[in-house]
Amino acid sequence: MTPEFLITSMIVILLPGTGVIYTLAYGLGQGLRASIIAAFGCTLGIVPHIAAGVLGLAALLHASAVAFQAVKILGVLYLLYMAWGILREGGALSVPENRTSTPALWIVTNGILVNLLNPKLSLFFLAFLPQFVPAGTAGPTALMLWLGAVFMFLTFVVFAVYGAFASAARTYVISKPGVMKWLRGGFAAAFALLGLRLALSDG
Repeated sequence: MTPEFLITSMIVILLPGTGVIYTLAYGLGQGLRASIIAAFGCTLGIVPHIAAGVLGLAALLHASAVAFQAVKILGVLYLLYMAWGILREGGALSVPENRTSTPALWIVTNGILVNLLNPKLSLFFLAFLPQFVPAGTAGPTALMLWLGAVFMFLTFVVFAVYGAFASAARTYVISKPGVMKWLRGGFAAAFALLGLRLALSDG
């Protein structure tokens, strides 16, 4: 594992995407515990993509236009569903001051699906991980799995930090109805735009 891998991974992870938005929303809506659970779910959601990238299954997904489009359509629909869930009153990611906490299993499941239904991630790891495996390495598969595990750890830590900042701002947010309304619209728009970007991607 090289400094270049760590730096590149951090840059990729820090860029706002569906996982970051999902974690931030739960941090604002339900506090630190929910944001940590959301970060964990999003991290689990990249496990199949890392495995697919290491085992070469992503190449098969890329070669099969039908399979790629099917997964992509599911991903787009799910992101739009998430946007609708934020907008509707009493939705899972709304931020009222007093509300029943969402079950941890539900938060984790949705976090997994947010990343799992993005076929671009498999192709990303297929292209990303081999770059940091030196030529002639004994056991390149094991090394790529190790790099994938490090990437997952960094993902969880960064997302948890995002969630912690969001939860710290929660008291201010829930006391400002106007801010709450703006944030709900902003998060919903972010998920919808990510869905649109995925829909327009070439694969």
